[in-house]
Amino acid sequence: MDEWIVWVILAVVLGVAEIFTLTAALGLLGVAALLTAAGAAVGLPVPLQLLVFALSSTAGLFVVRPVAMRHIRQPPLQRFGVEALVGKPAYVITQVTGRDGRIRVGGEEWSARAYDETLVIPEGASVDIIEIEGATALVYPRE
Repeated sequence: MDEWIVWVILAVVLGVAEIFTLTAALGLLGVAALLTAAGAAVGLPVPLQLLVFALSSTAGLFVVRPVAMRHIRQPPLQRFGVEALVGKPAYVITQVTGRDGRIRVGGEEWSARAYDETLVIPEGASVDIIEIEGATALVYPRE
C-alpha cells in the first residue's frame, strides 16, 4: 500500500475522532496527516514524511489551537434591562397575589403577581423574580 494512502486513512480516523471529542486537537493532527499525505504523494521519503507530520502537528497544536480555543470560549452573555432582574431577590411592599401586588427590587418599586396564582405572599416577605411580563414581575416566595 502506498504511504500516502496510510496518511489519508490516518487523517480520516483523526477527523472522525475529532467529531466525537470536540477538542480541536485531533482535527489539527488530521490536517497534519493530510499535509503529510500530500508530501508522500509527491515522493518524499518516510523520514521526511515523519518530519513534515511532526512539524505541522506541532505548529497546529501550539499556534493554531490556542487561537481557535480563544474564539470557541466566548464570555457568558450579559443580561441587560428587565432581563437582568430575573433571578434577583425582592422585598414585598404590598401583599402579592395572583392578580396584583408591589415589590421593591434594587431600590425600585415594581408591580408584581405571584408566579403561582394560588399563592398569597404577605407584606414584608422576600421573593425571587421568576419572570418579567411587561411592567409586572412574576415572583415566588424565597425559602
